[in-house]
This record gives sequence, C-alpha cells and structure tokens, in this order.
Amino acid sequence: MPEFPLPDCPDAGCSALELLRCQRVYVETYGCRYNFGDTAKLEEVLKWQGNVLVDNADSADAVIINTCTVVGPTERRMLRRLALYSNRNLYVTGCMPAVQRDAIFSVCTPKIIKHDTIERVYRNVGTVTVNGRPGIVQIASGCLGHCRYCITRNARGPLRSYSPDEVCAQVRAYASEGAAEIQLTAQDVSAWGRDTGLFLPELIETVCELPGVFKIRLGMMNPKTVIDILDDLVRVFGDEKIFGFIHVPVQSGSDRILRSMGRDYRCEDFETIVAAFRRGNSGIFVATDVIVGYPGETGEDYCLTQDLITRIRPNKVNITRYSRRPFTGTPQGEEIPDSVKKDRSRNLNALAEQICSAINQPLLGTTTPFVVTESVRRGSVMARNPDYLGIVLKEELPIGFEGAATLVSERAYYFIGKRTG
Repeated sequence: MPEFPLPDCPDAGCSALELLRCQRVYVETYGCRYNFGDTAKLEEVLKWQGNVLVDNADSADAVIINTCTVVGPTERRMLRRLALYSNRNLYVTGCMPAVQRDAIFSVCTPKIIKHDTIERVYRNVGTVTVNGRPGIVQIASGCLGHCRYCITRNARGPLRSYSPDEVCAQVRAYASEGAAEIQLTAQDVSAWGRDTGLFLPELIETVCELPGVFKIRLGMMNPKTVIDILDDLVRVFGDEKIFGFIHVPVQSGSDRILRSMGRDYRCEDFETIVAAFRRGNSGIFVATDVIVGYPGETGEDYCLTQDLITRIRPNKVNITRYSRRPFTGTPQGEEIPDSVKKDRSRNLNALAEQICSAINQPLLGTTTPFVVTESVRRGSVMARNPDYLGIVLKEELPIGFEGAATLVSERAYYFIGKRTG
C-alpha cells in the first residue's frame, strides 16, 4: 500500500482519510456536478490508499456522505440520511460540514473529511477513472457573487481558479481513459480566471486544442459574469469539441426581485445572452433556473417570470421554491406562504414542460448524429447529439461510439432513439 503524507484533522487528532485505510467504503453523493467532482477525487484517493469501494452500505465497513445543503428540503434530506447511518462508521464531507456542523452533530457524530483535505491529498494521486461516466473537471471553487439566498458561497468561499495547466492535465487524463464527455464545472464557470487576470474563452480555446476524441460540456454560468465576455464566449462555442449546451440561471423575470436577490444583472442581460448563443447555433440546448416565492415576490413579479420563460423558451427550467438559508442575510420583503410557493412552482413547471414538449415534438422521427457518453444500465446507454439532446439507446455500445439515431419517442428531457448508423 503506498504511503503519502495526510494533513492532520484537528477534530480527530489525525486524518479522517487515514482512519479509512484498507476498509470497504460506500459513498453517497448529493447536489451539483462540483460535488460529484469532489467524489470522483475522493474515490481515487480511497482506492490509492488501499480501500475497496462497494455499491451498498450493507457490505461496507464505513459510509461516506458527500452532502448538499443548497435549499431547506435538501438539508432535511441530508439529516435523514445521516441519522440513518448514525450507528455506523460514518464520515461526512461536502458543503454541510463547512456551514452547518451543529445540524450534523444534532443527528450523528461522524468524522469530517474537509474539502481542502481531499484536494491536497488528491494532488499526490492524480489519477482518474471513467467507469462509464462523463469526466468531471473542476476549474474553480467559490464565486464572486453575494446572492442573498445562497449558502454555497459560504461553504465554498471566494473564487479560486485552477490554472490552465491543472485543468488541461485533468482533461488529458480523462481523454486518455476514454471519456467521450468531459464536464467543466464550478460554482460559476464563467467567472473562471477573474481572480488571476484570465478569462474563460482563453481556457476553452486551450482545452479544445488538446488531442483526443472528446466533447466538452460547460457547467452553470452566471449572467453577470457572462455578459462582458459574451462575444468571445459565443465564438469559442463554435468549436466542434464543445457541446451546444448552456446553463445560465436567470432566477427571476423581475428586475426588482433580481436586485433584492443580489444578482447584479437585469433580465435584459439574460435575454441578450440567450439570443447571442442562438445566433451562433439555433439549436443550442438552453437550461436555466428559477426561484419562486422569494420574499417580496408579488403576483406581478411572478407573471414577469412566466412571461420571460414564455419568450425565451428554454429547453429545461429547474424550478426551486425559496427557502431561507443560514448565513445569507435577511431578505427584504414579506415572506411568501408555502401554499403560494407551491402553486407558483406547479404552474411554472407546467409551463416549462409545455415548452419542452413543443420543442421536442417536431424532432420526433428525425435522425441525428450522436456519441455515446454514459452507461445507463445493462443493455442501455446515454448518447448525446451535438446540441446535447439526451438519447437513450437500448443496446450495449462502448463509450465514445459514434453513429446516427432516429428519435422514436420523447421522455420529457430525453429521447428514446433507434440506431440507424
């Protein structure tokens, strides 16, 4: 078993990772792609130090929960999962230990694995495993924002961009292992480099020059940090190695609510961004996020959000009911009753699904090129077309296989396809 220095853990007198050596470990991961990127690094560290990863808790000597606490319901789910394993050899990592230790210790007494511990030890390992999944490359941690609903900025801290060399090394590693899709992720991907005098389009150009057969999917980008690099960003999206996919959360169709949220952009900026990307690629997959029921949101504000979604016609809308998070300040404005939040969420979701169906229906029966990016389950794979439409093919195909498929049926946010070439 290889030896390497492990940072001390002040809570236990020694490293939590050290205590895990040579045990059978079960890992559960929740939240964003960045969290899944942390898990990918953690699993490499565990394997390198002699652990065996298992796929169920019953056969494990130790359980690790990589937590998310982005909204109230997620926090409550995390506490239920932690309580479930409270009598096990339990380890906790992710965002909750950084901002809500008291909540964790109210239901269990786990050992804590810190973000920076995973990162520092992983630098000694440096390997990646694809395992039939997209590769996740973290390009930065933290953000420049001060959104008044977001606890993640407290958990992850200020922006810290990884160097182009670090990012490219990870991309090369995944490409050499056969990953067909590599996801660049951060709390705000478009903020990359702002702390070091660099800008995202430069990084994308550098990554696209790397050898290998792979495609890049960029993660969530804040309209505030997109708008001033928009032209260059649209230009580099023309590279064949970039999936035609953007995830730009607007959060509200009301400028007044956006100001209250601390978002520092206007709805007009969001519309400008989407229009620019669509001029470059009319079929680009547009995903956005909306929070309903933010304190002070009136019926008129909510209608503005509905109007914005109707105009923009995103392919996917992730809708969240506002829940107050600790350490985010006290929003100005009257609290919205849960029943109103529920109605607004339900109605907006129905609108988003109608739009999605209207976009998808004309595609049924058409044929599109694809690349297999992920093993779904035995006998099925997930493929993506150049504009990131998900296509489930019910056959065994290797990661990276390229062909053509006819879209035969729709399943909301993906299609069932039949290979024709």
